[in-house]
Amino acid sequence: MATEYGGLDIDEMGRVIDEAGVLVIRFHVISQRLLVDARITDDDPPLIQLVPPVSSAEERYRHLKQLRPSMPLPEQITVLSWPRYVEVMRDAGLWRRLEERLISLGGEPLADRCREVFEEVRSAERAEVVAAILGGEGYESLWERSAAR
Repeated sequence: MATEYGGLDIDEMGRVIDEAGVLVIRFHVISQRLLVDARITDDDPPLIQLVPPVSSAEERYRHLKQLRPSMPLPEQITVLSWPRYVEVMRDAGLWRRLEERLISLGGEPLADRCREVFEEVRSAERAEVVAAILGGEGYESLWERSAAR
């Protein structure tokens, strides 16, 4: 029986996190993507980084090649949509699962990197929510819309 968390199949998402060589996580609030490349060599530890969105798979492969020039291109890039805030990912145990996988592959320095990236995602989400509330770039606040009528 699948473990559900707020209607999400956590077991399946965990399986994807555990098995994907290259994973892109799309968040619902921010346009940036979380790129996780679990492939390693003696000179290249795993990579976890917030990256800009791209317009095609080909563009993502080119971007990955720029980030990791010594690595061959992967056969596939798995995309996972996360329809909640990153805090919920942590509460559901998925962020910890991602951290544990990367640390097991690249050592303890990846723990600090995972924490940094988590904070980047959380900060980007907060900034986007504030912009939506205050009518920042790309948004129109309810107060502005009401006043304009």
